[in-house]
Amino acid sequence: MAQTVLHSFDHREAIAKLCAADHRLARVIERSIEFRLELPKMESPFEALLEAIVYQSISGKAAATIFERVKAIGGNRHCPTPEQILAAPKRVLRKAGLSRAKIAAMKDLTQKTLEGVVPTLEEAHAMSDAELVERLISVRGIGAWTVEMFLIFRLGRPDVLPIHDYGVQKGFALTYGKKEIPKPRELAEYGERWRPYRTVASWYMWRAVQLAGKKGRKIMKKSAAKRKAEHR
Repeated sequence: MAQTVLHSFDHREAIAKLCAADHRLARVIERSIEFRLELPKMESPFEALLEAIVYQSISGKAAATIFERVKAIGGNRHCPTPEQILAAPKRVLRKAGLSRAKIAAMKDLTQKTLEGVVPTLEEAHAMSDAELVERLISVRGIGAWTVEMFLIFRLGRPDVLPIHDYGVQKGFALTYGKKEIPKPRELAEYGERWRPYRTVASWYMWRAVQLAGKKGRKIMKKSAAKRKAEHR
């Protein structure tokens, strides 16, 4: 899949502001690689969320296989349209490897896309983060965390703080010498000083876990698993 390097904001300006506002975060930034975010080519939020639903709760390899079968419904190895998913019999989707819960989530995503609840890509770019969260969490099987990942890794939004992400929580605990994982409210309150670049700060929280070594890699695997399993 083609990649496009994020250019929607100046990451060097973001890093400078974060370092000035938070000396502990500055130390992580100094030890880590430079912030880099690449956005996969995406035709629509429908496509991205359809893929997110497929990837929930299972390994990446298994999910990739299933998603290829789902794309076969659309023909030419492209993501199927909402109309094609709506018309697909449940037995066809089950044969592709989807659970009943995922089929229900995909059908709901399809219906809400056709109704206009799920925006087009052009509309999504014009909407605020809060508006997108409100719209998209109304879809069955899509929670705030999934939408936050969509905002960061699909739309490249600069100011997203996924307070329920275990990797971000653990990175925070490591960076600030906490003995326990922070509560989401604590993380949200502290993260106010990172505005308007909380995405960049979150990215470095993930890097803080990686810098922790073998233990950190185990934590990152747990975080990655959570990314796929927000809703069963």
